[in-house]
Amino acid sequence: MLFKGRPGGGSSEPPGGQWPCCGGGGRVPSAATPVGDDLPTMGQTRKDRVFTALLWAAAVSGLTTLILILVEAARVHLPAHTKFGIVFDAGSSHTSLFVYRWPANKENDTGVVSQALACQAKGPGISSYTSDPAQAGESLQGCLDEALALIPKAQHKETPMFLGATAGMRLLSQKNSSLAEDIFAAVSRALGRSPVDFWGAELLTGQDEGAFGWITINYVLGRLVKYSFSGEWIRPLEETLVGALDMGGASTQITFVPEGPIRDQSTQATFRLYGFDHSVYTHSYLCFGREQMLNRLLAGLVQGSPALLVRHPCYHSGYQDTVAVASLYESPCVPTAAPPDHTRNVTVEGTGNPGACISAIRKLFNFSSCEGREHCAFNGVYQPPVRGRFYAFSSFYYTFHFLNLTSGLPLAAVNASIWEFCQRPWKLVDVGTAGQDPRLRDYCASGLYILTLLLEGYGFRAETWGGIEFRKQASGTDIGWTLGYMLNLTSMIPAEAPAPWRAESYGVWTAGVVFMVLTLAAVLGAAAVHLCWLQH
Repeated sequence: MLFKGRPGGGSSEPPGGQWPCCGGGGRVPSAATPVGDDLPTMGQTRKDRVFTALLWAAAVSGLTTLILILVEAARVHLPAHTKFGIVFDAGSSHTSLFVYRWPANKENDTGVVSQALACQAKGPGISSYTSDPAQAGESLQGCLDEALALIPKAQHKETPMFLGATAGMRLLSQKNSSLAEDIFAAVSRALGRSPVDFWGAELLTGQDEGAFGWITINYVLGRLVKYSFSGEWIRPLEETLVGALDMGGASTQITFVPEGPIRDQSTQATFRLYGFDHSVYTHSYLCFGREQMLNRLLAGLVQGSPALLVRHPCYHSGYQDTVAVASLYESPCVPTAAPPDHTRNVTVEGTGNPGACISAIRKLFNFSSCEGREHCAFNGVYQPPVRGRFYAFSSFYYTFHFLNLTSGLPLAAVNASIWEFCQRPWKLVDVGTAGQDPRLRDYCASGLYILTLLLEGYGFRAETWGGIEFRKQASGTDIGWTLGYMLNLTSMIPAEAPAPWRAESYGVWTAGVVFMVLTLAAVLGAAAVHLCWLQH
């Protein structure tokens, strides 16, 4: 800036002293001269420009970061928490507990369920506690404690629990409905005291037992729903569905999808899973379970032998036992009345004759009722021709597993192996058990009974025999009706919506972080310039 001298004066020096830019100890400027902050130097102008540029950079970078967060973000759903369910399978010979779990955000209204725990309760089935019903409920406490320890305590109140009784209690209900009701009441009281959501104890129909078993095996094999490579749940082809063959202590079930329509609606079960409808043929034969078959077989041999010595062709030669006649007539499956001398005991002696054993077993079936009838199994029951592959479990598996016949042998080899086993003397069969295994004597009869049921009853042939697999588990899950029931049960539990959130792709997220760092650097830089300015 140029300063003029006094009017009329010859000096160009500022009034009162030296130029501000000159060194030395000149005079102090006068009050009329602009000094200090009032003097806009080149350094101050540069600081202004830097400060303004940093503020603009912070604003632009911050705005860019905000746009990346709000505009490029996609709505995602975080995984919902896991739910649990407890099912008691109250069978005729024992009770088992299963704990299942599934994600709360279910696929097409049915939870994706897996097995978390399996426990067998101590003691016999609940139908055996007729003299002390309270003990039926107490017998379940040990397995229930294991289940409660597994499930998080915070989820106990929302965990459903169900007890389903099958053929053992169906028989007791036929024989004495009052006793059956007392046992159900005792079980309900015991389970109702638990901290979980007890839905009740009830009697399953044979049709439900068969249908739920079919659901179980097809689910664990991935035949009901599959997760595709594209990340979607898809329904496999219907031709891949397998049939289910179940055998308990008191009943046996066959369930499958026939090739044509099901003509008898009483044998049809329909349900909806994963957004798709299913229709299957299913029938349950009460009194054709393993234990009831053996009891009926022995009762028939006793009735046909008035002597105190009964020769049993299905027991191994050399085997001998004493049986109370009255015990054979306690089951409703033995239709004839007890003989007058039913209080007597008889001696049962094995003969090891598989041919005679098959003849005795055939008498348990009414094959003549299906003569001249199309699509009929036995006892006058409608059944379409078997189709596709089948999984045989429960007593089907346990019997063939003991006989070492679960490896897919051809029918001729299976038949020959069972005959050879039946003809072994008892002393060779009983090696190492000293008569302490009460089931050992019955494997011959059980093996021949399974062959008779599958071939002459259900209509399997040598060509279709290879389509039967004898299994206890599949994909780490026990095969039975309980998982199928839980799958059906979960469709009644409201699905929780997964927690919504926002997320960016990796590239967008990286850019956002970079601009956020730039924003922070610009703000800090502007603050530093401003502080430096104040100090000077």
